[in-house]
Amino acid sequence: MDAGTANDVSRRRLLDALLSGGILAFLGSVVYPVVRYLTPPKVHEVVATSVVAATVPELKPNSGKIFRFGSRPGILIRLPSGEFRAFSAVCTHLQCTVQYRSDMERIWCPCHNGQYDLAGKNVAGPPPSPLEAYDVMLKGQDVVVSRRA
Repeated sequence: MDAGTANDVSRRRLLDALLSGGILAFLGSVVYPVVRYLTPPKVHEVVATSVVAATVPELKPNSGKIFRFGSRPGILIRLPSGEFRAFSAVCTHLQCTVQYRSDMERIWCPCHNGQYDLAGKNVAGPPPSPLEAYDVMLKGQDVVVSRRA
């Protein structure tokens, strides 16, 4: 093996190493963002045990209001009798946000026409189970909603 051939081989190895390194760097710069995009970030849920959902004058009889309960929505309903009830506002079918329909006096899910009665029990449509019920207390003019023990 002469000096020219040995020099060509070492150049070829250098070029192969640079090309391989460049390809690996390119693949890493493409694959890494894709993997980061596809894996959701960790979200730490705020654990709330009670929250002021509304004030008494804010809700008229036979009306409802969506409120935040930690990181999830809740629904506060004032019945025609004036009594307050609160539930999770997440439908048990496909996790859509439910709303109060005063014309039907029911909790209604707009995604697939699921319906719950005013006790949170599923009565029509595809929801497989009742809504999670919350405790409601009045503290002065504030309506305080808390998780059941």
